[in-house]
Amino acid sequence: MEELNLIQKIAIYALPVLLAITLHEAAHAYAAKRFGDATAYMMGRMTLNPLKHIDPVGTVLLPLLSVVIGGFLFGWAKPVPVNFGALRNPRVGMRWVAAAGPAANLVMAIMWVLLLKLAIVMDNDYSRPLALMSQAGIGINVVLMVLNLMPILPLDGGRIVESLLPRRLAYNFSRLEPYGMWILLALVFTGLLSPILRPFTTMVYELLGFLL
Repeated sequence: MEELNLIQKIAIYALPVLLAITLHEAAHAYAAKRFGDATAYMMGRMTLNPLKHIDPVGTVLLPLLSVVIGGFLFGWAKPVPVNFGALRNPRVGMRWVAAAGPAANLVMAIMWVLLLKLAIVMDNDYSRPLALMSQAGIGINVVLMVLNLMPILPLDGGRIVESLLPRRLAYNFSRLEPYGMWILLALVFTGLLSPILRPFTTMVYELLGFLL
């Protein structure tokens, strides 16, 4: 992406970040209700209203700092509450509820690719802003999807792994959850997270490239 000043960066990234996080969390809430747990629905989290999902630090401060100083765009939203015991089939339901968030990011990445394609063929004053915002949207959603699919609890990938393991192994794996965010933060601050994610994000970019 071409060099932008701070105000331009915020204008370009604000909508893609809000949409990526809001739809990711709303997808979790929808899937939970679909598979038997209405907790998030009753708490008003099955909504496209970003104010219901915003975490002041994870959704605003950290992404803003990432945009200002450059580098890896890192952040989070308020987790959607899910009572896995209330799901009709807890292990299968857990799998689909977890997968719903990354799937939403994949769909949004595809939509941003199509908007980028539209921006390329357009020839007016809106082409450049739309192209820049589309590039930001693609990058944000690809990174969020790949990041959340890491097999670390409480990330979505960790939930999927937990749902697939035999019950005894799943129980032992679940005991690692209190350390998951510390592991993730350690990967971020040691600079190891980007090299780990890069091969997977590159693969997704190449797959999305066929749409252009």
